[in-house]
Order: sequence, then C-alpha cells, then structure tokens
Amino acid sequence: MSTTIGKIAEGLAASWYEASARQRLAGLLDTDSFEEFIGPELRETSPHLPLFDLPQQFDDGMVVGKGLLNGAPVMVAAQEGRFMGGAFGEVHGAKLTGLLRASRDIGKVPVLILFDTGGVRLQEANAGEMAIAEIIRALLDARMAGVPVVGLIGGRAGCYGGGGLIAGCCSALAVSEQGRISVSGPEVIETNRGVEEFDSKDRALVWRTMGGKHRYLIGGAERFVDDTMSSFRMAAIELVESSEVLGERTLEAEQDRLEKRIERFGTCQDAWDIWKALGAPQPAAIPAMPFDEFVAMSDRLKEPQHDAR
Repeated sequence: MSTTIGKIAEGLAASWYEASARQRLAGLLDTDSFEEFIGPELRETSPHLPLFDLPQQFDDGMVVGKGLLNGAPVMVAAQEGRFMGGAFGEVHGAKLTGLLRASRDIGKVPVLILFDTGGVRLQEANAGEMAIAEIIRALLDARMAGVPVVGLIGGRAGCYGGGGLIAGCCSALAVSEQGRISVSGPEVIETNRGVEEFDSKDRALVWRTMGGKHRYLIGGAERFVDDTMSSFRMAAIELVESSEVLGERTLEAEQDRLEKRIERFGTCQDAWDIWKALGAPQPAAIPAMPFDEFVAMSDRLKEPQHDAR
C-alpha cells in the first residue's frame, strides 16, 4: 500500500466523534474539493461575546462552503462543538441560513449539515432563538423546492435544543452511537423537572434515552452509522440520493408514523420497555452491542422506522 493510499484509508477510518468540524468535512467530501465561504481570513465573529468578556472564534463555530460528494456538488455546514459547545448565535445561525437559501436559489444543490451543538447560546438568547426560526424557515423552503437536506449527527456536543428542532426538519438523518438527539438536554430536564424525572448524572440513562441506537430504533434517524468518516460518507451519499421533496404526502406519512409510535410506546417508562416492545431478544444487551451486531439485530425488528419524513 502506498503512503498516500495509506493516509487516505487511515483518514476514512478516523473517529467522527473525535474530529473537528474541518476534519469531518475533509473526511466526508471528495479529496481537496471543499471550498469555504466566509473563510477564516474574514473573521466574521460574534458581536455579542465581547460584552461578556468571552473569547471569540474566527468562524464563530460554523464552517460553511461547497464541495463534491462522490463527484456531485453539495453545500455543507459543519458546527464546531469545541467552541461554546457548537451553540447557535446570531452569526453562527446566519451562515447556515444563507447556505440553505443559496442551495435553493442556485439549482437545488443538496445540503449536508454536520450537527454538533448544545443548543442556543445563553449570551445570545434572543438572537440565537431568532436564528433557529430563520434556519427552519430556510430549510423547509429549500426542501419544498426540491433540495435534499441531510443531517449527520455524531459529535461531542450531540444535537440538542434548537439543533434538535432543525434536525427534525431535515429530509433524513444519519446518527452514530455517539450521537445524541433531544430538544432538551439532560441537565435542562433535571433543572426544570427534578432528579426524580431525569438524573443527568446517570450516563446510561442519558445514552439509552437520547443516544443514537435508541433514536434509530424508534425511527428518529434513517441510518445508523459507525463512528468513522467512511461510514458517515456512505450514509450521506445514500440519503442524498433517496431524499424526497417535502410535500403533502411526506407530511401525512410522517404524521401517521408518529401516531403509530405513540400508540405503540405511549405507556413505556424507559427505553428498555420500548426495545422490548420492538421485539429485541435481549433489550438490556443493546447498549453494549458492537456496531455490526446492533445493525443486524435492528434490521430484524419489525418497526417501520424509515418512512418518508
């Protein structure tokens, strides 16, 4: 194996969870095809953070641009979970909104969103909440115009708060075991409802309630992927090709799926109860299952989990 090929293979096997936003883009897209919009040299930083004596970052934790995925053009947005937990602020959100609008206006170019966020910045609460609303509007406009919008979730910060709402509006999602999806994070639930409702320090509870395996089993994501660049890349290619235009049929199908899910699992008290209801032979063993074993088991379950969004 040549040195170059070896480096490429090593890169594709690298951990998505451990990577930075730019490293994920490099592993996801075709080699050397990424072109960043609003690059580091422009230093589009938050105007709000200095008011709180907080450090700024040259890209405000959001990398946007274009590239090639398996030879086809795509728009990409990657959140940097290492900066303020990937939280949404005014500039951070505006970059994603602009990308979604551009994808709709210049020829229905697919969009990939690499989520890694704890939600909205407390220091930019109003501006951040407005950004979430604008992103959702731009995302739905793009989908109705025929733009596939695929979310990839497997970063350190998970996909919480407004990020969870945006993810729910995507055409399709791919999630790894390390990914977590929820509107409210563990600490938020505990603060508002008490430790009896949700113990945020119970990591096993957190992962089986919000983690990638559970979200995939109940239909919250279309693909379950391994924690590698190549696994996320393969899922992105498949989901872009299979995504449908948002319309009345897709909305009705999603509503029907959610109604059936409530009917089937409405009395369940824990993820273990849901896994048992799904027909998992050993529900308690699911958290420790290796990737291949979990995928084989989930494929055997009868829950119709991949209906159109």
